[in-house]
Amino acid sequence: MAIGNKVAHKLEAAKGSVKKHFGRATGNTRLRGEGRTDQAVGNMKLAGDKVRDAFKH
Repeated sequence: MAIGNKVAHKLEAAKGSVKKHFGRATGNTRLRGEGRTDQAVGNMKLAGDKVRDAFKH
């Protein structure tokens, strides 16, 4: 997998984490939920990259 994709997926997970914490700090439940979703999507993409890399080698 290209290193650029891995970095993009890691940044997506980090963005979700920031959104989640910001939503928690401000009491905004919608933002907190969006952050959880973004973080989960980023983590799933990273897991998919790891599986592809495992079968590649």
